Amino acid sequence: MLLAFHKPYGVLSQFTPEPGSQFRTLADFGFPKGVYPIGRLDADSEGLLLLGDEPELNQRLLHPRHAHEREYWVQVERIPSGDSLRKLEQGLVIQGHRTLPCSARLLDPQPQMTPRDPPIRVRKNVPDCWLSLELVEGKNRQVRRMTAAIGHPTLRLVRVRFGALRLGDMVAGAWKEVSTAERALVLCGTDGA
Repeated sequence: MLLAFHKPYGVLSQFTPEPGSQFRTLADFGFPKGVYPIGRLDADSEGLLLLGDEPELNQRLLHPRHAHEREYWVQVERIPSGDSLRKLEQGLVIQGHRTLPCSARLLDPQPQMTPRDPPIRVRKNVPDCWLSLELVEGKNRQVRRMTAAIGHPTLRLVRVRFGALRLGDMVAGAWKEVSTAERALVLCGTDGA
């Protein structure tokens, strides 16, 4: 079984609560028994999270050697220059680890996203914009650290694609079982698919 979930802001990518945490968990969304998250999104990140009951999918979908893309739309402070975007694409050294090359671009047109609850911080004199980052690895808080390293802190982070499966118009908090055709979209680009 493979499920697609639009994880809202403020939800941990786990079923067990953290002691003292104010965040909700996956247990609040009525998933079938026996599924677990494939990868994770931090509590302050949103978007497409897969859950499944097939242990081999974690390795197949998440290990960088399989080069399985995930796309994130990232709202950042200020407008990055072409040079800043090239630095993201070439890889940066973050906490002693060089990130793998990725794709980075300004979204044009800028997306109209449903407002987040709570809203992002807004600074009247500091513009913001949305970027697309396509990565094949997912270190802890990697996207946020990458944008901070080029001087553009992340305001909002939404995973919009896993493989070729898109979040689309799923509303935050909704989940569905992935169809056979959608499963093929998730698995495209992995070994044997």
